[in-house]
Amino acid sequence: MVKILIVDDSVFMRTVIRDMVTKDPSFEVVGTACNGAEALEKIHSLEPDVVTLDIEMPKMNGLQVLEALQKQERHPKILMLSSLTSRDAEMTCQAIRLGADDFMLKPKDIPHVREIGDELVSKIKHLITLPSQPSPHKAPPHAGSAKRVVLIGSSAGGPPMLDTLLAAIPADLPAGIVVTQHMPAGFTAALAERFNRIASMPVKETENGDVVETGKILLSKAGVHTIISGDMGANNTRIGRIIHSHTPPLHGVRPAVDKTFESAAHVYGKNIVSVILSGMGNDAGEGAHAVKQAGGVSLLCDEKDCLVYGMARSAIQKNAVDEVLPLNKLAREIERLVLQMEDVHV
Repeated sequence: MVKILIVDDSVFMRTVIRDMVTKDPSFEVVGTACNGAEALEKIHSLEPDVVTLDIEMPKMNGLQVLEALQKQERHPKILMLSSLTSRDAEMTCQAIRLGADDFMLKPKDIPHVREIGDELVSKIKHLITLPSQPSPHKAPPHAGSAKRVVLIGSSAGGPPMLDTLLAAIPADLPAGIVVTQHMPAGFTAALAERFNRIASMPVKETENGDVVETGKILLSKAGVHTIISGDMGANNTRIGRIIHSHTPPLHGVRPAVDKTFESAAHVYGKNIVSVILSGMGNDAGEGAHAVKQAGGVSLLCDEKDCLVYGMARSAIQKNAVDEVLPLNKLAREIERLVLQMEDVHV
C-alpha cells in the first residue's frame, strides 16, 4: 500500500486529489495539510511514501518545505502540483533543483481538474519506482558534433515513459538525442532538470544555436519550434544546429514533433532513428514519414504502454512505421540501429 499525504491550501483541491488517488486500491491517503508547516509535521508523524505538494501556500510555501526536507536524511517522494503561470514555471524549476522528484500541471479551469486523474495515478505509481539518487554522467567516448541522431516525440503520458527510455539508453551510444515533448511554455526547463537526474546522458533544454552533440540529450524548449539546421562547423564539416522558430503552432502545439523530425530528415538523412511515445493528436505522422523518406527508421511504442495513442496512429496512417515495440525493448533496438549506421558527413 502506497501512503500518500496531500498538501494544498485549497479545500477543493485536497478533496479532488483524494478522490482521484483513492480510486486506485493500492493507494492510501494517510492525511492532508493546508500549508507547509502542517505538511512538515505530518510528514514526520505519518511517514508517507509520496507527498503531493502545492507551491503557493500560506505560512510556508512548497519551496520552503523542500528546503526543510533537504536537511533530513530520509524523506518521501515529492510530486509538485503546479499552476499554468510563468511564476509557477520558475518555481517548479526551482523545486526540482531543491529535490522534488517530479511535477504535474493543474488545469486552468476548475471543471477540468478531475480530467487529470489517470495521469496523476500513473505519475505516483511511476514515482515510487524511481531511484533516490541521481545517475552520474560519464564523458561520452565519441564526443563532438553528432553524425547520427535519435529523435523522440511525445505528449500526454510521455514524461514517465521518457524517464524509462532515457535511463535505459546506454551512455556511450554514438549519437545525439533530441526529445520533443508537448508542454506549456516555461516548464521544459524543469523537465530537463528532472531528466538530467535520471538519464544516462546529460540533458539540457535547447537554446538557439545549440549543436547536436554525441552523448548529449537536448529537450525542445516549449513555446518555440525546434528546427535542426545543417550548418558548417570546424574543418568544413557540416553539423546539426538548433534553430528556435516562432512560426505559428502546428497541430495546435509548439514545439511540434513534425517540425523537428522533418527538419532533421534534411540534415541527417538515413542516420536517424525516430521514436514516437504516448500522445494525443496528429503531431508526429508527417515527421515520421519524412524520416522514412530520407532513409531513416521509425519506431513506435506499443499501445499497451501508452496513456494515449493518437500520435502513434498518425504515423501508422502515413505508413511511416518500421517497428512497434514495448517500452522496455525500445532502448536496445535504438542502440542496435544506431550501431549499424555508417558515419557520414551531415
